[in-house]
Amino acid sequence: MRLDFWFDLSCPYAYLASRQLDALTAGLEVDLRYQPMLLGGVFRAIGVGEGPMATLSDGKRDHLARDLARWADHHQVELRTPPGHPVRTLRALRSLLGVAEASWPAAVRELYAAYWRRGEDVSRDDVLLAALRRAGLAEAQAREAIDGADTEVRKQALRERTDRAVSLGIFGAPAFVLHAPDRSEPRLLWGQDRMMWVRALLEGWRPPAPPPRPPAEPAAAPPRAAAPPRVVELYFDTASPYSYLALTQIERAARGHQLRLRPILLGGLFRTIGTPEVPLFAFPEAKRRYLMSELGLWSAWWSVPFAFPAKFPQRTTTVQRILLAAEHDRALQLRLALAFARGMWAQARDLEDEAQVVDVLRAEGAPLELLAQAATPAAKAALIEATADAAARGVFGVPTCVLDGDAGPRRFWGQDRLELVTAALAGWTAPGE
Repeated sequence: MRLDFWFDLSCPYAYLASRQLDALTAGLEVDLRYQPMLLGGVFRAIGVGEGPMATLSDGKRDHLARDLARWADHHQVELRTPPGHPVRTLRALRSLLGVAEASWPAAVRELYAAYWRRGEDVSRDDVLLAALRRAGLAEAQAREAIDGADTEVRKQALRERTDRAVSLGIFGAPAFVLHAPDRSEPRLLWGQDRMMWVRALLEGWRPPAPPPRPPAEPAAAPPRAAAPPRVVELYFDTASPYSYLALTQIERAARGHQLRLRPILLGGLFRTIGTPEVPLFAFPEAKRRYLMSELGLWSAWWSVPFAFPAKFPQRTTTVQRILLAAEHDRALQLRLALAFARGMWAQARDLEDEAQVVDVLRAEGAPLELLAQAATPAAKAALIEATADAAARGVFGVPTCVLDGDAGPRRFWGQDRLELVTAALAGWTAPGE
């Protein structure tokens, strides 16, 4: 099977992915090909200007910086963000195109090391020359590669590669494209945090079937201290498919700890922090199409049912108020949360329909008085307060797990960060936390 690794040197997540490629392909017959592209050119082609980072709120930008540091420590990869980040990588990528492809793995490793380990300016010829020399190129070869960076041939070659990336549906880095003999179309996977899927596909996983073997318990970095029981708070809204997926896994992730569900109203949170109420609709088409397909992969990976509802979005105000009213019985609250979320995201239920809400309550043996409670002024005020509290605690999306800790709460956004939550609960702490 052929595996293409699409990257730009300016992307730290692509750097982290590049450090895991050997382990990813170990023991497998894989034709791994490095595919340089100009990420800025991809962003301009899909209509996001200088890229998504340019429009992030301060809270989300700070969280993503912390998330990057966590992944680097989790994978035990040295990473330092250069003072001038993002550094223009145009000349470095064109220089790379002047190097024989057999030398690309070594050259990419050294160029990444220059950027993300030593904080050097890879737009400078002396930095490029030193990196290519460390990759094993003779000085004459390295100089020839750099000297040809401004030729029309190299410019056109990088443009064509970037256009090819866009045609494959790539909208960010790192991107993995698998060309399997039993598939007519290549399969795209985005992100260094999806490499477990890449490995499973290389081993024979064919969604929507479950993976060849159940997903292993998330691997944790070596614990740095004893891990006493913690409080795990899960902020969620059943209106979110990612909240549904998190609810299917949260008991496993929080096993041995105290789980507290925090129902909020996602639309209210978004209005408070100035985010589009349905972010999916605001994404460029390529990203929206990919994320829709990825929901099916999560469903197969965790062996949980999923079907995108015909009615979307849905107002879940009543359901979220019910879940707040049920917090006196945490076991019932969790059952109801999962039942309502499954109803919307796997059973085509309309959670705006009172009759269907009643059906769920009855099926879970919940008192119907919860529905009446949800209509009271106190319940309305409670949901408003819970949503405001989420915003005050730095929550900007759902699901978000918040762990208590001696140095303050630690937030983990996204059901795809449950691996890090599990590691943190096992005693792992990234530097600076």
